[in-house]
Amino acid sequence: MLLIGLTGGIGSGKSSVSARLAERGAVVIDADAIVREVQAPGTPVLAAMVERFGPGILADDGSLDRQAVADVVFTDAEALADLNAIVHPAVGAEIARRLEAEAATDHVVVLDVPLLVESGRSDLVGMIVVDVDPAVAVERLVAHRGFRADDAWARIAKQVSREDRLAKADLVVDNSGTLADLDAQVERAWAWIEGLRASA
Repeated sequence: MLLIGLTGGIGSGKSSVSARLAERGAVVIDADAIVREVQAPGTPVLAAMVERFGPGILADDGSLDRQAVADVVFTDAEALADLNAIVHPAVGAEIARRLEAEAATDHVVVLDVPLLVESGRSDLVGMIVVDVDPAVAVERLVAHRGFRADDAWARIAKQVSREDRLAKADLVVDNSGTLADLDAQVERAWAWIEGLRASA
């Protein structure tokens, strides 16, 4: 297994990059997707969240209202810490399980994690950072994902700085251009990964 980290700030287009790497044969372990799985109705994580934050975080159908959670935790450091204490262990356990399942393979495994720089993982062969100007990220979040601008900026403020993230990068994918530009950047990233695999 060749383990590659993939990270980027919210709205950077990390998911677009991981999808393109998957098309080229990478096995993607997507932390955001795992978060959604462990927070599904009927899970212990969702039950613990409701116990801590109240039934107001649920939508009418019993699923998690993510905006309602964001409205609570991104203005309250203690609430955010409590949320992380509920969610992160379950996500970490599932990531570990999936990595274990790939350990004996020769696959390129891309660990797609928003907080990868903060996590301090030491088992990565290399780290790709998807980078975009924060103002562009906010524009995209508002236009394409229905965020409020103030919420988007609040989330960016809670993440590691752009400078700190770039300092940890072994390869930077600049996603400030068109989708065609992004395709070219991902092709370059895949060639870099193939080079790592050849020298492993």
